[in-house]
Amino acid sequence: MSFVSQHIQQHQDAINALSALESTIQAHGEMLIAALRAGGKILVCGNGGSAADAQHIAAELVGRFGHMRRGLPAIALTTDSSALTSIGNDFGFDAVFARQVEALARPGDVLIGISTSGNSRNVIAAINTATPLGVTTLGLLGGTGGALKTLLDHALIAPSSDTPRIQECHILIAHIWCAMIDDAFKEIA
Repeated sequence: MSFVSQHIQQHQDAINALSALESTIQAHGEMLIAALRAGGKILVCGNGGSAADAQHIAAELVGRFGHMRRGLPAIALTTDSSALTSIGNDFGFDAVFARQVEALARPGDVLIGISTSGNSRNVIAAINTATPLGVTTLGLLGGTGGALKTLLDHALIAPSSDTPRIQECHILIAHIWCAMIDDAFKEIA
């Protein structure tokens, strides 16, 4: 098997394993729809590739995913370089998302924390800040789920311990949620 074929096969194996999580993915998508219908917003955070995924998810909700509908309230906590650098400088990097959650989150919102290891300290801090505010917490995790698994209201653990495969599962899950949300709000153009 060629190098490329090996990677394609690893990707297919991880994606195929998501079938076992179908009902959980569905339930989490319905939870996101309910929060948006009730006037809540979606906040998303993560580091590195997960930061890019956070931006991608928020952009799909504010803009559109597959068809025209009204814009929906979503914020990637990874995009404001002035906030990230000032908070990092004044409070430390572990606080870069938590401080934004403190400022922006309200009861009824959902915070999606993305961490391939489940151990990202700044995502953990964001979750710990969100919970007492009445914010529902949802994690896209990998491997064993790490420390975040037990801190979240809802954890979805990609069926892999390989970071690239976890990220590929995360974006497919996010795309499924975005498609569900598009469908739920399509009547509101």
